[in-house]
Amino acid sequence: MAAPKQLSRFWEWGKNIVCVGRNYADHVREMRGALPSEPVLFLKPSSAYAPEGSPILVPAYTDNLHHELELGVVLGGRARAVPEAAAMDYVAGYALCLDMTARDVQDECKRKGLPWTLAKGFTSSCPVSAFVPKERVPDPHNLRLWLKVNGQLRQEGHTASMIFSVPYLISYVSNIMALEEGDLILTGTPEGVGRVAENDEIQAGIDGVVSMRFRVERAQG
Repeated sequence: MAAPKQLSRFWEWGKNIVCVGRNYADHVREMRGALPSEPVLFLKPSSAYAPEGSPILVPAYTDNLHHELELGVVLGGRARAVPEAAAMDYVAGYALCLDMTARDVQDECKRKGLPWTLAKGFTSSCPVSAFVPKERVPDPHNLRLWLKVNGQLRQEGHTASMIFSVPYLISYVSNIMALEEGDLILTGTPEGVGRVAENDEIQAGIDGVVSMRFRVERAQG
């Protein structure tokens, strides 16, 4: 499987952002949810991509924006109905990602039985790090993730704690929808999600692999 060209700028041309919810048991418990028997999926538009150096924009319609730290998997080619045993052949690399969530809006959507698009799909709701080639991550299930807000540690987790593994997720998603070169799968967040406000600084990293920094700003207009 050939890697895409210029993957360091994959957010400029990636098509799909497929997100997995409730993939860490400790996060499920902190959100008072039930452990899933199969992956919980939702989508973000390509305009949700926010590369490092751009701000995270707080939508005017939320007063409770939360950070959710996640390992992102970048696809290296078209994947359709991929067997789990072959799924890693379709990985071009990884990125550290944030699933920014308007929690108050999400709670209201849940209460009304509505989709989560307003809470999850706004502009800049998917900040991403620099692309990390697959060769630099021998085992995506052996990574420590961390996130700080204004220098204070908020989230810390290990990808070994995922309920559904990376190859399982690639196989599961590709049996529902065809995945394309440059598509991004967010694999869920560990516990410790929390609120951010205008002018906060978010730092996050994967130990020994990549780090990133974003500033939170209020969206204008």
